[in-house]
Amino acid sequence: MTPIRTRPELAGLPLDHVAIAVADLAAGDAYAALGWAPDGADGEVLAQGVRVRMLRGGPGPALELLAPLADAGDDAPIARFLARRGPGLHHVAFAVPDLDAAMARLSAAGAPFVDAAPRPGFGGHRVAFLHPSWTGGVLVELVEHA
Repeated sequence: MTPIRTRPELAGLPLDHVAIAVADLAAGDAYAALGWAPDGADGEVLAQGVRVRMLRGGPGPALELLAPLADAGDDAPIARFLARRGPGLHHVAFAVPDLDAAMARLSAAGAPFVDAAPRPGFGGHRVAFLHPSWTGGVLVELVEHA
């Protein structure tokens, strides 16, 4: 068994949310039975062709449901993800106070990013995604909470 390598540069970052790709946001009904309720209105990230519903089960991290926009087409990232893998875990997100500083620190440690610069995310937050090749096959999002 290969030991898991730790990333000290990520140590201590609080978990912000776990994102789940779904074909339809109605999949959230199953989470309601588990005590997770919508945290505000659904939203959209038009640049990514995705509808978003945040669910909360109390204080702490959220569940984020991601569904493709009806008119986004098959090229939207979540639509492609669902076509290749089906519904399920999409990414894990950690909160950072300064996204530019976090990206610089992680880049210096050898972390590859999906995009070279931050992009707008849900709720007006700036976000960046670490490439899954660096994080053991898991897409990791950094969410700026200034």
